[in-house]
Amino acid sequence: MSASWPETSRNASAPRQRSPDIEIIVRSLVFNVAFYLVTLLYLVAALPTFLMSRHGILGIAWIWSHTVLQLLRIVCNMQVEWRGLDRIPPGPLLVASKHQSAWEVFGLIVLFPDFAFILKRELQWIPWFGWYTIKARMIPVIRGARSKALAALTESVSRELAAGRQIIIFPEGTRRSPGAEPAYKYGIVHLYATTGATCLPIALNSGLFWPRRSFLRYPGKVIIEVLDPIPPGLDPGAFAARLQSAIEPASARLLLEATEGRS
Repeated sequence: MSASWPETSRNASAPRQRSPDIEIIVRSLVFNVAFYLVTLLYLVAALPTFLMSRHGILGIAWIWSHTVLQLLRIVCNMQVEWRGLDRIPPGPLLVASKHQSAWEVFGLIVLFPDFAFILKRELQWIPWFGWYTIKARMIPVIRGARSKALAALTESVSRELAAGRQIIIFPEGTRRSPGAEPAYKYGIVHLYATTGATCLPIALNSGLFWPRRSFLRYPGKVIIEVLDPIPPGLDPGAFAARLQSAIEPASARLLLEATEGRS
């Protein structure tokens, strides 16, 4: 199958926009319907986990994630390649991942046994879904409260790290198109400096295949690359520079690899 690619940014290294063919449109529609039906099914199946520890709902999320990845492979011909998995250390971590797509919301789940996402507090107000995030002890952020919100976030992250969990944070705060200029926030630097945790950077190219603000799902190979862990104890400025200089070139390389592979 030939791939048609979405517009990603004005960066010269990003693929140019091409109109999707009818097959991609149909496959995308089929996947999206199946995705929501499967998600609803798992939300119902997860009801008994309210009577369990958080590990019950995390286990359901892990199975749901694998199911969605299989749906993408079967329906949309979207493959996944995992690199550097041997670099994942055991125990508590700050996981700093590039964020290009909604793909990361389920795709990263399979890598960590006791994950916790940092998410917008408003998501926990959604009936049913939000209740599960509370049960799973996901970590909400109160946007706009600034110093008060940062103090509350630090307290929650420190508590979950002490429980041995892997905290997944998107350093840029929101999805950015592949090839877009990076916009790293202060939050990850603050958490690294105050918690004393190891930080695990992750590079990816998922936005090429699951673009933001689009229902289209493109065939190809999503590549997720786990990079070398950053040990605790670095000066905040040195950490910030090291994190960005690890994630950005690696993500650019994965972008180039994917675009060259389709030519």
